Amino acid sequence: MSNGLVVSKVIKGSIAAEMEIEPGDIIMKVGDYDVTDIIDLQYYTSSDEFIMFIKKENSEIWELEIEKEPGELIGIEVCSVSVDGLKKCSNNCVFCFVRQMPPGMRDSLYDRDDDYRLSVTQGSYITLSNLKSEDFQRIIDMHINPLYISVHAWRPEVRRKLMKNLKAGDLPEQIKHLTDAGIMLHTQVVLVPGYNDNEVLEETVENLASLYPSVQSIGIVPVGLTKFRNDLPDIRTVTKIEAQKILDRGSLWQQRYKSRTEKNLVYFSDEFYVLAGKDFPKPAEYDDFPQLENGIGMASLFKDEVYEYISFLPKDILPKRIHLVTGVSAVELFRNIVGELSFIKGLTLTIHEIVNDYFGATVTVAGLLTAQDIARQLGDLKGEDFLIPSVMLKADEDIFLDGYSISWLEEQVNGRAVIIKNNGISFLEGIIGRRLVGGNE
Repeated sequence: MSNGLVVSKVIKGSIAAEMEIEPGDIIMKVGDYDVTDIIDLQYYTSSDEFIMFIKKENSEIWELEIEKEPGELIGIEVCSVSVDGLKKCSNNCVFCFVRQMPPGMRDSLYDRDDDYRLSVTQGSYITLSNLKSEDFQRIIDMHINPLYISVHAWRPEVRRKLMKNLKAGDLPEQIKHLTDAGIMLHTQVVLVPGYNDNEVLEETVENLASLYPSVQSIGIVPVGLTKFRNDLPDIRTVTKIEAQKILDRGSLWQQRYKSRTEKNLVYFSDEFYVLAGKDFPKPAEYDDFPQLENGIGMASLFKDEVYEYISFLPKDILPKRIHLVTGVSAVELFRNIVGELSFIKGLTLTIHEIVNDYFGATVTVAGLLTAQDIARQLGDLKGEDFLIPSVMLKADEDIFLDGYSISWLEEQVNGRAVIIKNNGISFLEGIIGRRLVGGNE
């Protein structure tokens, strides 16, 4: 038997819980197949009936006969992506955000992973440059998709220059190999002025669009720069005029692809619209929001949800003040929303635009704010509530990027944190302090 995957969590009420699987148990095999990574685990447990071999902490081997409904999950989370750990990034991208991180943060934030198994299970973007021929064959044989690919540039010499890796130039052949085999892809371009803009961007978009429907979406985001760029090339972010020109060009692409595919196919991050000083598109323009977690369409969807559920709000409440904590890029969005909520008698909403001193003022998204910057700029809230979007926190803990906790922040600002999900419904529920009819379950 293989070393197996260690169980980190068992979902309450799940099949795994019924089978008395516990954290610390090791999943060794499913049927005749060794379980060496999360792909094995998902693939071999997708059947309605199978036998799973578990090694308990006392070294007993349990043979479990499992039956489940089609599509039902067994309810297990594991400690690592594979018995061999993560596949690491082999690139040295000129815009790599991990290499722009300040010292002294959580160790996991410095991991430069580039693992296709996380791409299909978590939607993280990969470059394909570290994959061997057997990895590609496994993806094809097991039909592992959709994959999320960081393309950046179709032209080999440009991609090599951006990523500082000779293998990066193999991308066109790699993508065609995958799409010919029926693997679905979501792709992204991190736009770096002077590298992959103008005719290079045009070429990249055209080549990707030609592979529809295998290429399901093309996301374009501006490069993010922090003040910690020691020993990195001198690059700059997108200007307002450049953002406007790119969005204007993008509208033409969307019109063309809409007539061909019935989808816009090309989508721009919310940051582009903020940089350009343009309104966010309507939700319908994002089709099925294929790259929402990439910051593409979040603002539009958020605003739409607020307006959809605004009629469920009370017209008056007991007097209270709520403090809204956000980054620079979302301030205008919240100003508009606060204006729409002015009909609620007794409610006072105060927006706090937090400048990112920790990473540098050019970093404007809420998800990269730290507890230290928030504490310093909020001041004394005199016991009042403040909303903290969960996107600012570690996925499984109430910890900010700089390692400080929610409780630490509450103590520093003399306030009570209300953690909300990154959607309009949760925002409204956080304001009024209760569930809305038809809202989050």
